[in-house]
Amino acid sequence: MKYAFFLGCTIPYRLPFLEASTRNVLSKLEVDLVDLPFSCCPDPVGIQSIDRTSYLALAARNLCIAEEAGLDILTICNRCFETLKVTNEELRVNKELRDKINSNLAEIDKEFKGSSTVKHLHQVFYDDIGLIKIKRLVKFPIRKKLATHYGCHLLRPEKILKVDNPDRPRSLDELVEALGAETVDYSQKNLCCGAGVRGINARNSYAIAREKFADVKRFGAEGLVVTCPTCFLQYDSGQLIVQKEFEEHYKLPVYFYSEIAALAFGFIPEEIGINMHRVKLPAIT
Repeated sequence: MKYAFFLGCTIPYRLPFLEASTRNVLSKLEVDLVDLPFSCCPDPVGIQSIDRTSYLALAARNLCIAEEAGLDILTICNRCFETLKVTNEELRVNKELRDKINSNLAEIDKEFKGSSTVKHLHQVFYDDIGLIKIKRLVKFPIRKKLATHYGCHLLRPEKILKVDNPDRPRSLDELVEALGAETVDYSQKNLCCGAGVRGINARNSYAIAREKFADVKRFGAEGLVVTCPTCFLQYDSGQLIVQKEFEEHYKLPVYFYSEIAALAFGFIPEEIGINMHRVKLPAIT
């Protein structure tokens, strides 16, 4: 398997250790990653609300770069996934819109053709690699009770993204269980992380995260697993802000899925930079 690797902005600039764990794990799983000169996705909320034509043209430029390389895109960011996947599908089916965007792309000698697909890391693990192969590579099973958080931009719009049932998702739980862990079902499983409102009302944003922390702990989870860098930041660094704003201490370890997969496969913490988390992590295998 070979993919054009779309990192987005958040991971290279703020969370490079998530890239490290992903590259190590995918190398172990014999997945080749090709780095291409991508730009910002762009963000599916802010940019789109200002100028949708520019939003689609910027996303289409990234899609063109993958098409020119003859590769499908693999992204490890939920927001990048939604932007690129939705743009790809919308331009494929809407000729009038495609012609409009291509007229903009012509200024930089590019043309969107719709020949590449867009996949999230979550889908590559679950659909392309599969649970059986993941289980075979586990050397040190994860001995923890973990809660999963899917994130809004991974599951909706359901008819386009087609990752899982947005009301009762199970695929990430199965991926975590494939590493030996027990997953915990909790009442606020589908609650947004709150990051989307942080720029408008930071206190409300972290109040949403606080509700998630309390619910996860109430149901006995020893950690939270995510597949989105924005959700990771909200839950990892956000605990320090919740501690300050609400005077509550949760000390809830937050893991990106590729990090616990790397540990289960036998990588040492130093190889994946897991010590860079803001919330101290206990031994997990």
